[in-house]
Amino acid sequence: MLPELMTIGYEGTTSAEVLALLRRSRVQLLIDVRAVASSRKPGFSKTLLAAGLQTEGIGYLHLPGLGTPKEGRQAVRAGQPHKMEAIYAEHMKSDRAQAELAHAIQLAQTDRCCLLCFERDHTTCHRRIVAEAIHSATGQPVTHLAVPV
Repeated sequence: MLPELMTIGYEGTTSAEVLALLRRSRVQLLIDVRAVASSRKPGFSKTLLAAGLQTEGIGYLHLPGLGTPKEGRQAVRAGQPHKMEAIYAEHMKSDRAQAELAHAIQLAQTDRCCLLCFERDHTTCHRRIVAEAIHSATGQPVTHLAVPV
C-alpha cells in the first residue's frame, strides 16, 4: 500500500504551526515546490525551513522546477487562478519540470511526503496540480492539510 501524499500552504500561519501539523501528520519528507524558496514570512525561507524540519525529524527537498513561473504567481495574486493553470500546464512540458515530477513521484511512493507552497487554499495553488499528477501516476490518496484558523 502506498503512503498518503499531502500538501500544505503556509499563508496566514506560522512556521511553528506548520511544523507541528507536519509532525502530527507523520510527514517524512517535505517537498518544497516553490520556484523560489524564499519568503518574507519568518521560518519559511529554504535554510530556516530545512533547519526547522530537521529538528522534527522531517527531511526537506526543494524542487524548483515544479514551481510556478513568475507570470503564474502574478496571475494568482491578481485573482486569476485559471490563468495560472494554463501557464503552469505549459511550464510542466519542460524537461526540467518532467524530471522533477518523476523524482517526486518516485519519492512519494516510498515516503510520507508533503508538497509545500504559499497559498492556503489548495484549489488556487499549483501544488494541487502536482499532487494530481502524482496521484494519476500512482493512485495514492491525497490529503490537503491546513493549519486551523
